[in-house]
Amino acid sequence: MSTELTRAVSSYLDHLTVERGLAANTLASYRRDLKRYVGFLAEQSVTDLAGITEASVSAFLMRLREGDADNPPLTTSSAGRTVVAVRGFHRFCLREGLTGVDPAAAVKPPPPPQRLPKALSVDEVTRILTAAAGEDVLAARDSALLEFLYGTGARISEAVGLDVDDIDVETGAVLLRGKGGKERVVPVGSYALEALSAYKVRARPELVGRGRGTHALFLNARGGRLSRQSAWTVLRRAAEKAGVAKEISPHTMRHSFATHLLDGGADVRVVQELLGHASVTTTQVYTLVTVDKLREIYSTSHPRAV
Repeated sequence: MSTELTRAVSSYLDHLTVERGLAANTLASYRRDLKRYVGFLAEQSVTDLAGITEASVSAFLMRLREGDADNPPLTTSSAGRTVVAVRGFHRFCLREGLTGVDPAAAVKPPPPPQRLPKALSVDEVTRILTAAAGEDVLAARDSALLEFLYGTGARISEAVGLDVDDIDVETGAVLLRGKGGKERVVPVGSYALEALSAYKVRARPELVGRGRGTHALFLNARGGRLSRQSAWTVLRRAAEKAGVAKEISPHTMRHSFATHLLDGGADVRVVQELLGHASVTTTQVYTLVTVDKLREIYSTSHPRAV
Protein backbone atom coordinates (compact mmCIF):
# COMPACT_ATOMS: atom_id res chain seq x y z
CA MET A 1 0.00 0.00 0.00
CA SER A 2 1.32 3.43 -0.98
CA THR A 3 3.14 5.29 1.80
CA GLU A 4 2.27 8.62 0.16
CA LEU A 5 -1.43 7.83 0.06
CA THR A 6 -1.55 6.51 3.62
CA ARG A 7 0.31 9.61 4.85
CA ALA A 8 -2.16 11.85 3.04
CA VAL A 9 -5.11 9.96 4.50
CA SER A 10 -3.56 10.19 7.98
CA SER A 11 -3.13 13.95 7.57
CA TYR A 12 -6.72 14.31 6.47
CA LEU A 13 -8.02 12.30 9.44
CA ASP A 14 -5.90 14.45 11.77
CA HIS A 15 -7.47 17.51 10.16
CA LEU A 16 -10.95 16.11 10.77
CA THR A 17 -10.06 15.36 14.38
CA VAL A 18 -8.37 18.64 15.31
CA GLU A 19 -9.87 21.25 12.99
CA ARG A 20 -13.37 19.84 12.46
CA GLY A 21 -13.79 18.07 15.79
CA LEU A 22 -15.74 15.15 14.32
CA ALA A 23 -17.18 12.55 16.65
CA ALA A 24 -15.29 9.30 17.18
CA ASN A 25 -17.89 7.20 15.33
CA THR A 26 -17.82 9.55 12.33
CA LEU A 27 -14.03 9.45 12.23
CA ALA A 28 -14.11 5.67 12.38
CA SER A 29 -16.43 5.65 9.34
CA TYR A 30 -14.13 8.01 7.42
CA ARG A 31 -11.10 5.89 8.30
CA ARG A 32 -12.81 2.69 7.17
CA ASP A 33 -14.06 4.26 3.92
CA LEU A 34 -10.69 5.74 3.01
CA LYS A 35 -8.86 2.53 3.84
CA ARG A 36 -11.11 0.75 1.37
CA TYR A 37 -10.46 3.49 -1.19
CA VAL A 38 -6.67 3.23 -0.85
CA GLY A 39 -6.91 -0.55 -1.08
CA PHE A 40 -8.92 -0.26 -4.29
CA LEU A 41 -6.34 2.13 -5.77
CA ALA A 42 -3.59 -0.34 -4.91
CA GLU A 43 -5.45 -3.01 -6.88
CA GLN A 44 -5.44 -0.63 -9.85
CA SER A 45 -1.66 -0.11 -9.45
CA VAL A 46 -2.20 3.52 -8.40
CA THR A 47 0.48 4.28 -5.85
CA ASP A 48 0.46 8.07 -5.49
CA LEU A 49 -1.90 11.05 -5.59
CA ALA A 50 -0.74 12.11 -9.04
CA GLY A 51 -1.89 8.79 -10.49
CA ILE A 52 -5.50 9.19 -9.35
CA THR A 53 -7.89 10.30 -12.11
CA GLU A 54 -11.61 10.97 -12.28
CA ALA A 55 -11.96 7.55 -13.87
CA SER A 56 -10.28 6.02 -10.80
CA VAL A 57 -12.83 7.60 -8.46
CA SER A 58 -15.74 6.65 -10.73
CA ALA A 59 -14.50 3.06 -10.87
CA PHE A 60 -14.34 3.00 -7.08
CA LEU A 61 -17.95 4.16 -6.87
CA MET A 62 -18.94 1.39 -9.29
CA ARG A 63 -17.11 -1.13 -7.12
CA LEU A 64 -19.02 0.09 -4.07
CA ARG A 65 -22.36 -0.45 -5.82
CA GLU A 66 -21.43 -3.82 -7.34
CA GLY A 67 -19.37 -5.27 -4.49
CA ASP A 68 -16.50 -7.75 -4.79
CA ALA A 69 -15.31 -11.05 -3.36
CA ASP A 70 -14.60 -9.52 0.03
CA ASN A 71 -17.32 -6.88 0.28
CA PRO A 72 -21.04 -7.05 -0.55
CA PRO A 73 -22.61 -4.21 -2.56
CA LEU A 74 -23.32 -1.11 -0.52
CA THR A 75 -26.70 0.54 -0.30
CA THR A 76 -27.15 3.90 -2.00
CA SER A 77 -26.81 5.77 1.29
CA SER A 78 -23.67 3.88 2.37
CA ALA A 79 -22.02 4.31 -1.05
CA GLY A 80 -22.93 7.98 -0.95
CA ARG A 81 -21.32 8.38 2.47
CA THR A 82 -18.13 6.73 1.22
CA VAL A 83 -17.97 8.99 -1.85
CA VAL A 84 -18.42 12.02 0.41
CA ALA A 85 -15.39 10.88 2.40
CA VAL A 86 -13.34 10.46 -0.79
CA ARG A 87 -14.39 13.86 -2.13
CA GLY A 88 -13.48 15.50 1.17
CA PHE A 89 -10.09 13.79 1.13
CA HIS A 90 -9.25 15.06 -2.36
CA ARG A 91 -10.43 18.60 -1.57
CA PHE A 92 -8.11 18.55 1.42
CA CYS A 93 -5.17 17.33 -0.67
CA LEU A 94 -5.72 20.09 -3.23
CA ARG A 95 -6.08 22.77 -0.55
CA GLU A 96 -2.92 21.62 1.23
CA GLY A 97 -0.90 21.57 -2.00
CA LEU A 98 -0.39 17.81 -1.92
CA THR A 99 -1.70 17.60 -5.47
CA GLY A 100 -2.52 20.02 -8.24
CA VAL A 101 -5.94 18.65 -9.23
CA ASP A 102 -9.07 17.28 -7.60
CA PRO A 103 -10.02 14.08 -9.46
CA ALA A 104 -13.16 13.59 -7.38
CA ALA A 105 -14.70 17.02 -7.99
CA ALA A 106 -16.99 15.84 -10.80
CA VAL A 107 -17.92 12.48 -9.23
CA LYS A 108 -21.23 12.87 -7.45
CA PRO A 109 -22.62 10.56 -4.77
CA PRO A 110 -25.41 8.31 -6.09
CA PRO A 111 -28.82 9.98 -5.74
CA PRO A 112 -30.94 8.65 -2.88
CA PRO A 113 -33.84 6.40 -3.87
CA GLN A 114 -37.04 8.28 -4.54
CA ARG A 115 -39.30 8.03 -1.55
CA LEU A 116 -42.95 7.70 -2.34
CA PRO A 117 -45.30 10.03 -0.50
CA LYS A 118 -47.23 8.37 2.28
CA ALA A 119 -50.93 8.82 1.66
CA LEU A 120 -53.82 7.79 3.86
CA SER A 121 -56.74 5.78 2.59
CA VAL A 122 -60.06 7.56 2.02
CA ASP A 123 -61.45 5.74 5.05
CA GLU A 124 -58.57 6.90 7.26
CA VAL A 125 -58.98 10.51 6.13
CA THR A 126 -62.72 10.32 6.82
CA ARG A 127 -62.09 8.98 10.32
CA ILE A 128 -59.62 11.77 11.05
CA LEU A 129 -62.00 14.45 9.80
CA THR A 130 -64.82 12.97 11.86
CA ALA A 131 -62.63 12.81 14.96
CA ALA A 132 -61.67 16.48 14.64
CA ALA A 133 -65.29 17.67 14.73
CA GLY A 134 -66.88 18.85 17.96
CA GLU A 135 -69.06 21.46 19.64
CA ASP A 136 -66.48 23.87 21.11
CA VAL A 137 -64.78 26.69 19.20
CA LEU A 138 -61.40 24.94 18.89
CA ALA A 139 -63.03 21.80 17.54
CA ALA A 140 -64.81 23.91 14.94
CA ARG A 141 -61.49 25.42 13.97
CA ASP A 142 -59.77 22.05 13.83
CA SER A 143 -62.50 20.61 11.64
CA ALA A 144 -62.34 23.58 9.26
CA LEU A 145 -58.54 23.39 9.07
CA LEU A 146 -58.34 19.68 8.31
CA GLU A 147 -61.24 19.77 5.86
CA PHE A 148 -59.49 22.66 4.13
CA LEU A 149 -56.13 20.87 3.93
CA TYR A 150 -57.67 17.73 2.46
CA GLY A 151 -60.10 19.64 0.26
CA THR A 152 -57.49 21.86 -1.38
CA GLY A 153 -54.13 20.07 -1.11
CA ALA A 154 -52.67 23.22 0.46
CA ARG A 155 -49.41 23.12 2.35
CA ILE A 156 -49.80 23.73 6.07
CA SER A 157 -47.76 26.93 5.70
CA GLU A 158 -50.20 28.11 3.02
CA ALA A 159 -53.21 27.30 5.19
CA VAL A 160 -52.01 29.10 8.31
CA GLY A 161 -50.95 32.05 6.17
CA LEU A 162 -54.50 32.61 4.92
CA ASP A 163 -56.49 35.73 5.69
CA VAL A 164 -60.27 35.78 5.83
CA ASP A 165 -60.57 37.59 2.51
CA ASP A 166 -58.48 34.99 0.67
CA ILE A 167 -61.49 32.68 0.44
CA ASP A 168 -64.37 33.56 -1.86
CA VAL A 169 -67.30 31.56 -0.52
CA GLU A 170 -69.55 32.47 -3.46
CA THR A 171 -67.19 31.07 -6.09
CA GLY A 172 -65.80 28.36 -3.82
CA ALA A 173 -62.18 29.32 -4.51
CA VAL A 174 -59.18 30.26 -2.39
CA LEU A 175 -56.05 32.24 -3.11
CA LEU A 176 -52.97 30.35 -1.91
CA ARG A 177 -49.52 31.86 -1.61
CA GLY A 178 -46.95 29.16 -2.21
CA LYS A 179 -43.18 28.84 -2.36
CA GLY A 180 -41.26 31.77 -3.77
CA GLY A 181 -44.25 34.06 -3.41
CA LYS A 182 -46.12 32.29 -6.22
CA GLU A 183 -49.88 32.56 -6.02
CA ARG A 184 -52.53 30.17 -7.31
CA VAL A 185 -56.30 29.95 -7.10
CA VAL A 186 -57.74 26.52 -6.34
CA PRO A 187 -61.30 25.29 -5.77
CA VAL A 188 -62.56 24.46 -2.30
CA GLY A 189 -64.84 21.44 -1.92
CA SER A 190 -68.32 21.63 -0.44
CA TYR A 191 -67.37 19.81 2.78
CA ALA A 192 -64.51 22.23 3.41
CA LEU A 193 -66.70 25.25 2.58
CA GLU A 194 -69.36 24.05 4.99
CA ALA A 195 -66.80 23.54 7.78
CA LEU A 196 -65.21 26.93 7.07
CA SER A 197 -68.58 28.69 7.13
CA ALA A 198 -69.46 27.07 10.48
CA TYR A 199 -66.09 28.06 11.89
CA LYS A 200 -66.31 31.66 10.69
CA VAL A 201 -69.82 32.14 12.05
CA ARG A 202 -69.72 30.11 15.24
CA ALA A 203 -66.11 29.99 16.44
CA ARG A 204 -63.81 32.57 14.89
CA PRO A 205 -65.56 35.64 16.39
CA GLU A 206 -65.00 34.28 19.88
CA LEU A 207 -61.34 33.53 19.15
CA VAL A 208 -60.81 37.00 17.66
CA GLY A 209 -62.22 38.49 20.85
CA ARG A 210 -59.51 36.79 22.88
CA GLY A 211 -56.78 38.65 20.98
CA ARG A 212 -56.06 42.06 19.54
CA GLY A 213 -57.83 41.53 16.24
CA THR A 214 -56.36 39.99 13.13
CA HIS A 215 -57.22 39.23 9.52
CA ALA A 216 -55.84 35.68 9.87
CA LEU A 217 -58.35 32.95 9.06
CA PHE A 218 -57.17 30.22 11.39
CA LEU A 219 -56.62 31.43 14.96
CA ASN A 220 -55.09 29.93 18.08
CA ALA A 221 -56.73 29.86 21.51
CA ARG A 222 -55.35 33.33 22.31
CA GLY A 223 -56.75 34.95 19.21
CA GLY A 224 -53.51 35.10 17.22
CA ARG A 225 -52.62 33.47 13.91
CA LEU A 226 -52.31 29.70 14.19
CA SER A 227 -48.72 28.47 13.78
CA ARG A 228 -47.52 25.59 11.61
CA GLN A 229 -46.53 23.66 14.73
CA SER A 230 -49.99 24.06 16.24
CA ALA A 231 -51.64 23.01 12.97
CA TRP A 232 -49.46 19.89 12.96
CA THR A 233 -50.59 19.18 16.54
CA VAL A 234 -54.22 19.49 15.43
CA LEU A 235 -53.67 16.81 12.76
CA ARG A 236 -51.74 14.48 15.03
CA ARG A 237 -54.32 14.77 17.82
CA ALA A 238 -57.18 14.03 15.43
CA ALA A 239 -55.32 11.02 14.00
CA GLU A 240 -54.73 9.60 17.48
CA LYS A 241 -58.38 10.10 18.36
CA ALA A 242 -59.40 8.36 15.14
CA GLY A 243 -57.14 5.41 15.86
CA VAL A 244 -55.00 5.98 12.77
CA ALA A 245 -51.64 4.58 13.81
CA LYS A 246 -49.70 5.45 10.64
CA GLU A 247 -46.85 7.91 10.75
CA ILE A 248 -48.37 11.27 9.84
CA SER A 249 -46.44 14.33 8.73
CA PRO A 250 -47.57 17.90 8.04
CA HIS A 251 -47.84 16.94 4.36
CA THR A 252 -50.06 13.90 4.91
CA MET A 253 -53.30 15.58 3.89
CA ARG A 254 -51.60 17.07 0.81
CA HIS A 255 -50.23 13.67 -0.22
CA SER A 256 -53.63 12.08 0.29
CA PHE A 257 -55.34 14.85 -1.70
CA ALA A 258 -53.05 14.26 -4.71
CA THR A 259 -53.16 10.47 -4.55
CA HIS A 260 -56.93 10.30 -4.24
CA LEU A 261 -57.40 12.70 -7.16
CA LEU A 262 -55.19 10.54 -9.39
CA ASP A 263 -56.93 7.39 -8.19
CA GLY A 264 -60.18 9.04 -9.23
CA GLY A 265 -58.92 9.67 -12.75
CA ALA A 266 -57.66 13.26 -12.52
CA ASP A 267 -55.05 14.31 -15.07
CA VAL A 268 -51.56 14.72 -13.62
CA ARG A 269 -51.30 18.20 -15.17
CA VAL A 270 -54.42 19.30 -13.30
CA VAL A 271 -53.02 17.92 -10.05
CA GLN A 272 -49.78 19.78 -10.77
CA GLU A 273 -51.70 23.06 -11.00
CA LEU A 274 -53.67 22.35 -7.84
CA LEU A 275 -50.53 21.52 -5.85
CA GLY A 276 -48.61 24.49 -7.22
CA HIS A 277 -45.69 22.40 -8.50
CA ALA A 278 -43.41 24.26 -10.90
CA SER A 279 -42.70 21.03 -12.81
CA VAL A 280 -44.95 18.10 -13.59
CA THR A 281 -42.00 15.85 -12.74
CA THR A 282 -42.54 16.69 -9.07
CA THR A 283 -46.18 15.69 -9.31
CA GLN A 284 -45.49 12.44 -11.15
CA VAL A 285 -44.12 10.85 -7.99
CA TYR A 286 -47.77 10.48 -6.94
CA THR A 287 -48.50 8.44 -10.04
CA LEU A 288 -46.03 5.85 -8.73
CA VAL A 289 -48.22 5.42 -5.67
CA THR A 290 -51.22 4.86 -7.91
CA VAL A 291 -49.33 2.34 -10.08
CA ASP A 292 -48.34 0.43 -6.93
CA LYS A 293 -51.98 0.29 -5.91
CA LEU A 294 -53.02 -0.94 -9.35
CA ARG A 295 -50.30 -3.59 -9.24
CA GLU A 296 -51.49 -4.77 -5.83
CA ILE A 297 -55.10 -5.02 -7.02
CA TYR A 298 -54.00 -6.82 -10.18
CA SER A 299 -51.88 -9.36 -8.32
CA THR A 300 -54.72 -10.24 -5.94
CA SER A 301 -57.54 -10.19 -8.50
CA HIS A 302 -56.27 -11.66 -11.78
CA PRO A 303 -56.30 -15.48 -11.92
CA ARG A 304 -52.96 -15.64 -13.76
CA ALA A 305 -51.18 -12.72 -12.14
CA VAL A 306 -49.02 -14.95 -9.95
